[in-house]
Amino acid sequence: MKPLPLPVRLAAGLAVTAVEQARKLPQQLVGLPVTVVSEALQLSMRVQQRVTELAIKGDDVLAVLRPAEQEPEWATFDEDFDETGADADAPAGDPWAEEERALAAEPPAVLPDYDGLSLSQLRARLRALSVDDLEQLLAHERTHAARPEFTGMLTRRIANLRSGG
Repeated sequence: MKPLPLPVRLAAGLAVTAVEQARKLPQQLVGLPVTVVSEALQLSMRVQQRVTELAIKGDDVLAVLRPAEQEPEWATFDEDFDETGADADAPAGDPWAEEERALAAEPPAVLPDYDGLSLSQLRARLRALSVDDLEQLLAHERTHAARPEFTGMLTRRIANLRSGG
């Protein structure tokens, strides 16, 4: 028997392939949303990585133009402490008495609920406070919890207000 012409054989093969793909379609449709979401997330992560890389390069370039802070207030160094490990600038005294004084102290009158505020809650209230109010909070923070992020934020806000910001 003589083989059929090539175009007829191609058409028959194409028809069978179309039927096979049509039978697989319901299974592929179930996984389609997952595939689309997965590819969208991958693209989003690639974009975020690229943005971060560009920001890091920008930071490197701009670091040349902006001088680094000499010694941040929150930074401590070995030279700041004596041989016993005590703060060299701290007044000598009974540590138990100092702790009792700190615990017995009243909350600052400016913000009576200060000790219960989170960092973001405090940040939201800073604009309404004067330099004197901020200094009172800073003194209270230093004698009580002495949390670096709180003292740093209060110190920066005081400096900004004094410089006219």
